[in-house]
Amino acid sequence: MNLNPLTAISPIDGRYFESTKTLGYYFSEQALMRYRVLVEIEYFIALCELPLEQLKSFPKNNFDSVRRIYRDFNEADALKIKETEKTTNHDVKAVEYFIKDKFDQLGLSSFKEFIHFGLTSQDINNTATPLLFKEFLEKQFLPELNKLIASLDVQAETWAAISMLARTHGQPASPTRLGKEIAVFSSRIKKQLDLLKPIPHSAKFGGATGNFNAHHVAYPEINWLDFGNQFVKKYLGLDRSHPTTQIEHYDNLAAQFDNLKRINTVLIDYSRDVWQYVAMNYFKQKIKAGEIGSSAMPHKVNPIDFENAEGNLGLANALFEHLSAKLPISRLQRDLTDSTVLRNIGVPMAHTWIALKSLQKGIGKLELNKAAIDHDLEENWVVVAEAIQTVLRKEGYPNPYEALKELTRKNEKITQAAIHNFIESLDIKKELKEKLKKISPYNYVGIV
Repeated sequence: MNLNPLTAISPIDGRYFESTKTLGYYFSEQALMRYRVLVEIEYFIALCELPLEQLKSFPKNNFDSVRRIYRDFNEADALKIKETEKTTNHDVKAVEYFIKDKFDQLGLSSFKEFIHFGLTSQDINNTATPLLFKEFLEKQFLPELNKLIASLDVQAETWAAISMLARTHGQPASPTRLGKEIAVFSSRIKKQLDLLKPIPHSAKFGGATGNFNAHHVAYPEINWLDFGNQFVKKYLGLDRSHPTTQIEHYDNLAAQFDNLKRINTVLIDYSRDVWQYVAMNYFKQKIKAGEIGSSAMPHKVNPIDFENAEGNLGLANALFEHLSAKLPISRLQRDLTDSTVLRNIGVPMAHTWIALKSLQKGIGKLELNKAAIDHDLEENWVVVAEAIQTVLRKEGYPNPYEALKELTRKNEKITQAAIHNFIESLDIKKELKEKLKKISPYNYVGIV
């Protein structure tokens, strides 16, 4: 059986392949190889900027040629590295040999021992991974999330004046505005983004146990700490962690995963609320020709996009939870569990990506059913009792809460007429009665 979207075990690479294939440029095995090659090449170039006798004669006009090794990296290059890995049984060493072979082809063999000079594999992995994650967030994820936020903002603005019965504990409560309820979700996501963006993309770069041992013994006159800081910041756009063990401690990556989990939690909350509004007939859904909602019931148009989003966001959060809890823990100076787990960071991002696409699709289908919303308001005049008793409190009327409680707890429907009859029975001024009669479920919405 050959691997293709129909035979893939994971729906990420199967059913949802067309939606998620963009993520392959960042999280696939080939992508990780490319980012590893990038780090190795940029590290070599940075070494050439140091006063190292052995690299003085390296022709600076060859920098562009060696950078093309990663810029032109393709599937054939990845397959060659995998073939070498069958012998080395070490993925980063296979990358090193691949670059050395390229140096041979470029006539730069005399310089190739400064590829991977003084480094351990985690100096490459713990820079390549945060770099690919950073670039995915900036180039793909955040723009996609901002599209969704923009859609929520359009909903909030479009429905800003739509009065709607609120429900607390599932029961009719003081009315609100539909647009404001949507704005709550947009605001929450924006605040989480404000917390996400300042978290540094941290990288470990410091040799076998984080102390530049090999670098220092070879060139004690070089300030390797300054070099490491400058290389990681200037060449890769990351923040170098110090001090470290052999690996990055992942505290900032864990914070990023926790933050993404909170964003997803807000989106789950939104998905469930919209699902409920559809169930309450507040929203209808546009029907696409040929689509079927149920194999048995022809009338059904199910809110499947919001259900799909909720399911994928839940899967993503379960994985984010494990990643953020596991990655900062390693035995002594390192064990291999972080490497195994780190290869999977694209999985929760893919489930989140699928959810974002589903939400956008679902939002595009929604049609407001104002008649259903207005009907619920008309059926629940009881909610203005809070307004009436509050005004009566202000006016000094005796026991207003208890009076309204007696009215509203009767086993009969509270209509507009019942409310107005109650107001007429009160021993208050006519002007106050008229003021109270103007309160309705449609205008008792507070400040929104």
